[in-house]
Amino acid sequence: MEQTPILRIKRLCSWVDLPQRQTEGSAGYDLQACIPEPVTLSPGESAVFPTGLAAEIPGGFAGMIFTRSGLGVKHGVAVSNGVGVIDSDYRGELHVGLRNHSREPYTVQPGERIAQLILLPVGLASVVEVSQLSSTQRGEGGFGSTGK
Repeated sequence: MEQTPILRIKRLCSWVDLPQRQTEGSAGYDLQACIPEPVTLSPGESAVFPTGLAAEIPGGFAGMIFTRSGLGVKHGVAVSNGVGVIDSDYRGELHVGLRNHSREPYTVQPGERIAQLILLPVGLASVVEVSQLSSTQRGEGGFGSTGK
């Protein structure tokens, strides 16, 4: 029987909640902004927010920091680098970069849930240099080569 991996969390900010899933079916663990006062992001502006947490990602996994859908869809505020990647050997504080893509200022409140952490298995492979790759039907067809 496969054992459930353990996500070990060290609280660096006494008042933030441990990451938690909001429903039984939630894939992500919500991360909060560990900031002493509200921070307003103007349209087009980015900022990095501490979470007040450090994590020990289980071996064989990576922690992926994704935008919370409500923040992105309703307010145009998204993780600034697309997806943040936390390696399993990193032990420092987790930070979340956010960018305001909307036309309105958005204020991040202390303790606000700003992103979600999802653990994903990592497939590792040996890198081998070759002079030729195997052929496929698609070949070198790039963007849009298989349709719209």
